[in-house]
Amino acid sequence: MLVIIYDYGGQNDFDGFGLFAGIAALGVLTVILLGVLAAVIFYLLTMQKALNRCSPANRTLEPGMVWLQLIPVFGMVWSFIVVLKTSESLGAELRHRGITGMESSPGRGVGLASCILSAWVSLVGWMPYIGQFMSSLPGLAGIVCWIVYWVRISRTIRVLDQSPVNAGEA
Repeated sequence: MLVIIYDYGGQNDFDGFGLFAGIAALGVLTVILLGVLAAVIFYLLTMQKALNRCSPANRTLEPGMVWLQLIPVFGMVWSFIVVLKTSESLGAELRHRGITGMESSPGRGVGLASCILSAWVSLVGWMPYIGQFMSSLPGLAGIVCWIVYWVRISRTIRVLDQSPVNAGEA
């Protein structure tokens, strides 16, 4: 009889709560992951739009190539190339249109900083014990740099949209 009471005593209301908490945590994690995926997709659409605004003669990367950043591991390296080629293309397009008062390579510095910090977090974050400590602040800084880079590219797109395509040919 003591065994039966012990087994029954092991079953309590916390089991239902634990299941509910696990499902809620899974739901929150799903919402966060979907939010991050949506942000990445909108970012890549912005990068594609930026390259589409450049004439083919000034374009150093085809617009559709930005989507290669979604490939695991390869995407980490490709993001450096996208930042460099996009800033080079936008700079050439700004010069071609005769637009002054902008960076010669829009977003290059902050874009590279974002890539470097992201690579640091990806490489160091997996180390046992010290990985989380050594990647927390660089991770936050990387997110900030990524947002600043995204905003700078968006502003450059707006400037290009307001300038006639053949302005540099006058």
